[in-house]
Amino acid sequence: QVQLVESGGGLVQPGGSLRLSCAASGSFFSFNAMDWYRQAPGKEREFVARIASSGTTNYASSIKGRFTISRDNAKNTMYLQMNSLRPEDTAIYYCSTYYGGFEYWGQGTQVTVSS
Repeated sequence: QVQLVESGGGLVQPGGSLRLSCAASGSFFSFNAMDWYRQAPGKEREFVARIASSGTTNYASSIKGRFTISRDNAKNTMYLQMNSLRPEDTAIYYCSTYYGGFEYWGQGTQVTVSS
């Protein structure tokens, strides 16, 4: 059973920082690529970042240079360090992984960037 639980969201002022976490259950974690997505109000869910099992990373152009994805396989946890946050980063952030033929999602964590 794959379970993903996000945490770390909140309200932050423009220019501020947040670190999101995604805690995963199961022994799959260290072998799987993990993704962050986000969904803003009235918009489709969009890709944010990916980290492969090797540690190779990939980012959406809209957040490149401001966000950093990382993982701690010993803790079965993935992170998203978000710096220089902008109002347009306001969204629900989800972690996701593909395993055993299925795509799994967490429940999401709300990030609001506002003064």
